[in-house]
Amino acid sequence: MAPKGDNIVVPNINLEKLLCMKGGKGEASYANNSQAQALHARSMLHLLEEALDSVHLNSPEVPFVVVDLGCSSGNNTIYIVDVIIKHMIKRYESSGHEPPEFSAFFSDLPSNDFNTLFQLLPPLANNGGSSMEECLASKGHRSYFAAGVPGSFYRRLFPARSIDVFHSAFSLHWLSQMPETVLDRRSMAYNEGKVFIHGASESTANAYKKQFQTDLAEFLRARAIEMKRGGSMFLVCLGRTSVDPSDQGGAGLLFGTHFQDAWDDLVQEGLISSEKRDSFNIPVYAPSLQDFKEVVEADGSFTINKLEVFKGGSPLVVSRPDDAKEVGRALANSCRTVSGVLVDAHIGDKLSEELFLRVERRGASHAKELLEQLQFFHIVASLSFA
Repeated sequence: MAPKGDNIVVPNINLEKLLCMKGGKGEASYANNSQAQALHARSMLHLLEEALDSVHLNSPEVPFVVVDLGCSSGNNTIYIVDVIIKHMIKRYESSGHEPPEFSAFFSDLPSNDFNTLFQLLPPLANNGGSSMEECLASKGHRSYFAAGVPGSFYRRLFPARSIDVFHSAFSLHWLSQMPETVLDRRSMAYNEGKVFIHGASESTANAYKKQFQTDLAEFLRARAIEMKRGGSMFLVCLGRTSVDPSDQGGAGLLFGTHFQDAWDDLVQEGLISSEKRDSFNIPVYAPSLQDFKEVVEADGSFTINKLEVFKGGSPLVVSRPDDAKEVGRALANSCRTVSGVLVDAHIGDKLSEELFLRVERRGASHAKELLEQLQFFHIVASLSFA
């Protein structure tokens, strides 16, 4: 869809080139607002290690390759890759084998702030010239070769049969694009008056669901080509417990309440038109277990070792829960970290600032309610490739 001045529909202008978490190291950056993701990831480490225990150990002469898909730009991806590689080293050692060399690919869309990520990356032990034992003994260094791979994980990214472990956390709920029917005023699925699926019509919800399942099918097809036999995949994305796709749970509270109300404020104050609001939609879908399972089983390439809903907790991490202003600021930063780039592109920096100021004020006035009710659930999937 081509840009058309003020009537531009940003969500369907090549999300692959635009979408990213807020880069840099500022107050609203992902690097400084991903503590909740870190806590949630750590709470699931036992599930990740269970998945890694099913990975086939190849010859130590063959490099072991790990990929983090949707890595973003903070420390979380570095921590997880380190956990994966250390666990696999222990498995090799316990089986009486020398560990192989390890490679880790950090992959995200081209718009991702890879520069910040690479600045956070620990140096390679002894510039890569040391043995694996020396690498492991080097504190503050990494024991793997690292590279960035820009591109959409809904397509092929790697050579066939080249990857041992795929990991992806908090990314698969992002759609590859907004369903066109959701943005078409003539369609039954047109999401009039809303900027997210939460509380939307059945037609709108089904359009989101169809897009998610189409995307997940493409994701699985690509990974089935790239993964080595005996490889494993550990996936975490936003999920929901309701069978109703228009009830998006924690994601609905994040984007469908105070964030939605802030957009309505801009319309009521005459700062933007209702059409401008309606042409913006958050391209996120939190699936149910059944939504996810249907696609995996239809693909047929992977064995489901584990598929469950995991309670992740709140996306808001605050040091003073009684400070309403801090809670409001945390809400605004959480929304801005993940959607700020899209909002900036849609209404410009100045109006974007006005929008998130209103999110912050609304969050502060509902601080207690937010801390009590805003809880995320995650779909956790451990899949093996036979």
